[in-house]
Amino acid sequence: MAQDLRELFKNETLASNVKMSEGHKDRFLEKLDKELPVAKRSNSFKMWRVAASVVILLGLSYGALQFGSTEQPVVPKEQETASLTTLGDVSPELKKVEDFYLASINLELSKIKLTPENKELFDGYLNKLEELNKEYQKLTEELTENGPNALTVDALINNLKLRLNLLERLQDQIRALETESDNNATL
Repeated sequence: MAQDLRELFKNETLASNVKMSEGHKDRFLEKLDKELPVAKRSNSFKMWRVAASVVILLGLSYGALQFGSTEQPVVPKEQETASLTTLGDVSPELKKVEDFYLASINLELSKIKLTPENKELFDGYLNKLEELNKEYQKLTEELTENGPNALTVDALINNLKLRLNLLERLQDQIRALETESDNNATL
């Protein structure tokens, strides 16, 4: 016995002529306002939220800059010359680039898990990194002697990129070596 609810309610409202007492609607709205008051948020609260967000962003930016500026090159330097000019001495933007690459290189190096199986591979890549570091030192000396020029700055940045790419390739080869040993172990 399915009935259409719309028809049922329509018939019900036509049949009942119940009238509410006077002021019922006003009393109901008054009670509703007491229970659920409409509170407007002040604009100062929104301003505090915006100010807090800005402070957090500034703090994170400052922390990132401090973290990046304390990074050291991966391979120890053979020569320490106090008067060498670095990319950071040329311009702040180049210092950020140099710090980014050095931090990325150190991060990639820290991700590598050294095992007896991959030690030989790791040592080979480490020798290549040492060669690139020596080349970076020579370029830095050239930068100090000749002053900043586009070719030397590009060569320094390309050296950093090459070191990072080298470490990424090392990780890929280590992963391939691990999967190969896992496949051999399951057979």
